[in-house]
Amino acid sequence: HPISPTQISTEPVWILGNEYSALTEKEEILSDVTSRLWFTYRKSFPPIGGTGPTSDTGWGCMLRCGQMILGQALMCRHLGRDWRWVRGQKQRQEYISILNAFIDKKDSYYSIHQIAQMGVGEGKPIGQWYGPNTVAQVLKKLAVFDTWSRLVVHVAMDNTVVIEEIKRLCMPWLDKAEVFGEPERVGELNGCLEGACALSEEEVALWKPLVLLIPLRLGLSDINGAYIETLKKCFMLPQSLGVIGGKPNSAHYFIGYVGGELIYLDPHTTQTAVEPCEHGQFPDDTYHCQHPPCRMHICELDPSIAVGFFCRTEDEFDDWCMRIRRVYNLPMFELVDSQPSHLVGVDAINLTPDFSDSERLERFFDSEDEEFEILSL
Repeated sequence: HPISPTQISTEPVWILGNEYSALTEKEEILSDVTSRLWFTYRKSFPPIGGTGPTSDTGWGCMLRCGQMILGQALMCRHLGRDWRWVRGQKQRQEYISILNAFIDKKDSYYSIHQIAQMGVGEGKPIGQWYGPNTVAQVLKKLAVFDTWSRLVVHVAMDNTVVIEEIKRLCMPWLDKAEVFGEPERVGELNGCLEGACALSEEEVALWKPLVLLIPLRLGLSDINGAYIETLKKCFMLPQSLGVIGGKPNSAHYFIGYVGGELIYLDPHTTQTAVEPCEHGQFPDDTYHCQHPPCRMHICELDPSIAVGFFCRTEDEFDDWCMRIRRVYNLPMFELVDSQPSHLVGVDAINLTPDFSDSERLERFFDSEDEEFEILSL
């Protein structure tokens, strides 16, 4: 459902933290959407695992959405939020390196091959659908190997974001007393600053850029209407990476909203796998959606989603915390300074027999139950 100008002319359009007027900024809106990386089903790529599928059509939509939300983080990390793609223009090397990280082959950091094979460790055989939490967990594991980007991918579980936990991950060289104080100045990190092309040495040394993914369940079979306005505010934050989720059996990457409709990129198009050309360049037209973006009413959204944010520096993370506490009247998740005593690990929860039926139901929805996830997504 492409967006019709007559349908949205009086409503502001929000795209990943940027506000536009549909009346006067149509070209700017399209340019912003087109500049996002668009990952879709592909065919004719090398077999996954050597003998597995050569196409992800029919099962890889959530994996592709995971690639899109992480791709947006890498764009912000290396190129900046305001970077724009222009068809046929010679691209910066950072952009080429980002795309190379997603090429459909086994040795790319975030390829369909890597995501599918890493998912086996999460209990998902190759060729099986993922839910938002599974793809978030897989991206977290894969990012460890990306020494160029040096990201911290944190998946906040139990609907709780713990500030102290995140600061320890992004500044692992600080002791406990320094987490909420003024950190000492650090020169080089382990004598190596590989991948610091877009950040100063001081910034890289003091803070590893954060990708924060928050799996949520905003209702039972349908989204709870009480969360709709709060969800929309996520797209207004400058740190927004969007939302991965969708409708039953169909995953989308949501990048904004207008009125009561969500704006999204749809991975359900099968394109032929692309091979890099000489000098690492390759045709990139098929990695950018060049038609008006799709939309769906927010009430159609499956309640199982993952919300994403990117904080390039500690100041950006502190700003995000401030905004979350200030603008959310009905929070979808809890933001706390330190780990609450009532929160325990997933293994401990599974071994605890004495909780009420309501607690059991809540934990069931928060867990990554395979059968339930297939039904809901």
